[in-house]
Amino acid sequence: MKKPPRSVLIVILGLLSALGPFSIDMYLPGFPTIAADLNTTVDRVSYSLSSFFIGICIGQMICGPLLDRFGRKKPLYFGLVIYILASVGCAYSDSVEALIGFRFLQALGGCVGMVAPGAIVRDSFPVKENAKVFSLLILILGVSPILAPTVGSFVIAGLGWHAVFIVLALIAALLLITVIFLLPETKRADPSMSLMPRPILTNFLFVVKQPQFFTYAFSGAVAAAGLFAYLAGSPFVFMNIYKLSDQQYGLVFGLVAAGLITCSQLNNLLLRRYDSAQIIRIVLAVQTLIGLILFFSSFLGWHNVYSTIGLIFLFLSCQGFSFPNSSALSLAPFTREAGSASALMGALQMGFGALASALVGFINNGTTMPMTGVMAGCALLGLIILSLGRKRLEYKSRIEDVEEQAFEQIEKY
Repeated sequence: MKKPPRSVLIVILGLLSALGPFSIDMYLPGFPTIAADLNTTVDRVSYSLSSFFIGICIGQMICGPLLDRFGRKKPLYFGLVIYILASVGCAYSDSVEALIGFRFLQALGGCVGMVAPGAIVRDSFPVKENAKVFSLLILILGVSPILAPTVGSFVIAGLGWHAVFIVLALIAALLLITVIFLLPETKRADPSMSLMPRPILTNFLFVVKQPQFFTYAFSGAVAAAGLFAYLAGSPFVFMNIYKLSDQQYGLVFGLVAAGLITCSQLNNLLLRRYDSAQIIRIVLAVQTLIGLILFFSSFLGWHNVYSTIGLIFLFLSCQGFSFPNSSALSLAPFTREAGSASALMGALQMGFGALASALVGFINNGTTMPMTGVMAGCALLGLIILSLGRKRLEYKSRIEDVEEQAFEQIEKY
């Protein structure tokens, strides 16, 4: 297949990446409606969000090796078909337990659309351009949080919450057709990549032991978990506490997403003068400060709907800078293992995201504090991991410089 223009390839990868966020965001405005229809609570419905995160986490660990073994396209075919079938199952769920189960299966299928783009970026573009390409992917990816809740709220109002999952199945079907006819294969099948458990675990261990991957993948994933805490807690905070309508909540969601998109594009401008490591260090410090202000304003009661929206807007805008840079730095050391590295990075993001979203629901006390507290804690922990990891990288770099100088001295003699 002839390789499409760079812009077309980025659009396809962006749309694939957006499938997961669209699956998360589109049904959020329907939480109260789903709870009423299934005779349960909003908190119980939120477990379907947690099961989706867990499914994404587990699924990425499976599809990463598949992408390295069979190439990039065949796993995409298989995953998208599973996603379509599971979406139909979600649409016809008659209990919250069934919805939770089908959401897990939906995530297992859809996760390949989140892993493959990272590997394909690493296959198709020079390492120095990866952060810029990831920023462009966010431009497309970021449209989903703007469109999904708004579209979802109107679909729910007009056709009911079941229709949301039929729409998601149709979107996945269109993506499958696009992948078949437009997406080139960027990596040939590699029969030497074993699918036995022990070699797969050994490969993952090799990836995670790389200091650069460990530092930026873990710090980026923990900090990004603050976004998932927001996703889990925002329906309750804005629709139950602040009494916003479904449509108003969709507009707030879109406003916050616009900040993330804008900053992802500003990141490209900053990359002309600063490297990714410099940017992420400053951004995580700023995000931590904003998160602490958000939490303590909730704790002290110094908040209202406008200040809460404003601080969340600033907090999540930081993700527009941190995500592309942490992703590029995490994947930079790898070529042959790019699929596994991308999968492990995504699994960490979703794993910590699942923990954060579940924690918000578990400690819910009817206030904004569970959501804001988890958001602040994620940013702070991410900053700590980054600081400790950078010290390790700097120490390793100094040791390598000393060894290189000593080797040069030996060669002279």
